[in-house]
Amino acid sequence: MKRRPLPVAAALVTTATLLLTACGSGDDKSSDNDKIAGAGQGAETPKESASPSGAPAEDKPDGVDVSLPKDMNLVFDWDKPKDKTEAAAMHDAANFVRAIYRGVYKRTSNDAAVTAYSTGEGLHYAKTQINSRVDGGWTATGTRRHYQATTRSAPNGKSVEVAFCVDSSKFYGKEVKTEKVLKSKPSIADFDYFKIVMVKFPTGDGLWQASKVFVETKAGQCR
Repeated sequence: MKRRPLPVAAALVTTATLLLTACGSGDDKSSDNDKIAGAGQGAETPKESASPSGAPAEDKPDGVDVSLPKDMNLVFDWDKPKDKTEAAAMHDAANFVRAIYRGVYKRTSNDAAVTAYSTGEGLHYAKTQINSRVDGGWTATGTRRHYQATTRSAPNGKSVEVAFCVDSSKFYGKEVKTEKVLKSKPSIADFDYFKIVMVKFPTGDGLWQASKVFVETKAGQCR
């Protein structure tokens, strides 16, 4: 897909470009850029890699629907951290990504999942990503892989940075009206490195929200 800059979202970071990549291989992919990055690691549960579209074991974690259509497959190929707090933050970082694509699928940035899993600049980022696709008449299809995840807790224990690589080489933009899949030739542009700063929801029982999103595009270390 052709990547188009999102000036509003880009204002959220300085050295990173905020684009949710929904690119892949082929010829002409319109705008479906998505990305996010993170940091510490462990191994409590094997991997969430086999988890398709929705949530790992359920479609409604925290009572929020994050289910996606069958052709929109988000794979989280990573191990959970041993630290329970970091594991919870990582789990909801994945739900944040699902929430964005659910918004794209539902054609609204006001979906309950979006407001549940993001706040502040993270919410602004999510809405910008969703609205850019809604306005452009695009959705997404294919498989988007998230891997090499790490986590890092802040000294005050109030936030956790979740970082990971994204491979969108098999994830494409799709025109809503015509259902035409927009493809482009595989390239380094299909790889991104995300960092999401997760903060614990004040009154929620174990719920974490994305408060900041940083993205490094054309991430050679993820290729």
